[in-house]
Amino acid sequence: MAIELEEFEPGRFRVKKDRCPYCRSDLPMPMVISDTMDPVEQVDGKFYTSKRQYRAVGRAHGLVEVGNEKLPPKVRASADRNIKEGRRRSIHTAIQKYKAGVRSS
Repeated sequence: MAIELEEFEPGRFRVKKDRCPYCRSDLPMPMVISDTMDPVEQVDGKFYTSKRQYRAVGRAHGLVEVGNEKLPPKVRASADRNIKEGRRRSIHTAIQKYKAGVRSS
């Protein structure tokens, strides 16, 4: 398939998009992920070439595939307003006691 050019200004050309070989693939579904893989040994000692079978054996043995696990969202302890406010109050109280001359021995 050749690119067809259409002249629209002197010295400049425009590519017809419906004829561009880079715009469309001849494959019906170019983004399909295959189930096959190179032989890989699983914990049961057998080699698997199917991703589906490999994952099924791993799940049956209680394994988690790295990269596909759902991690809980991280929550910082200092993000809680009550904790921050309590910390501020205790620091303020300590400063006031120090200014008043209270020293612990």
